[in-house]
Amino acid sequence: MKFKPAVFGTISLAFAVAPALQAQTQTASTTAAQPAAAAPAAFSQGELEAMVAPIALYPDALLSQMLMASTYPLEIVEAARWRKANPSLKDKALEDALQKQSWDASVKSLTAFPDVLARMNEDLAWTQKLGDAFLGQQKQMLDAVQALRKKAQTAGNLKSNEQQSVKTETQENKEVIVIEPANPQVVYVPTYEPTVVY
Repeated sequence: MKFKPAVFGTISLAFAVAPALQAQTQTASTTAAQPAAAAPAAFSQGELEAMVAPIALYPDALLSQMLMASTYPLEIVEAARWRKANPSLKDKALEDALQKQSWDASVKSLTAFPDVLARMNEDLAWTQKLGDAFLGQQKQMLDAVQALRKKAQTAGNLKSNEQQSVKTETQENKEVIVIEPANPQVVYVPTYEPTVVY
């Protein structure tokens, strides 16, 4: 597994949104659970695992921003175009420029990760599916992420190193694998081949 660093002051934007994101996520799961219970599941567990396989080993904060942002595909396209037109913006200048944009906070946070934003923009069908699954089957999607992390950990491909901290915690009576940056100021985005790492 290789890592690409994203070093900048605007990382605070991505992590500052994380607590609010968790609150939104809990609200979304409560409202999404009611219609999902009446309707048959749109995606099977295998489809969900295939969908999240390329990003399941991303740090939790980045992964949650991606999942939230995937529910705004049009804003992803706008942000990717805007970021491509403004590649030199960094730190405070990037934060100030983002204040003028009306995008969701999760989409704004991804401008600090141009490669991630570009990937979501280039594969809009995948991004749309991520968003649909996140809105309609959030619990199953997060279970798929945990299942893949467990497979990667069992295979010896997911462990703490100088780029990331990997730990197992108990949340709501379930063991979950948490991935965080080793240094909060530098987020490394892992690149890996899903067919090999799991």
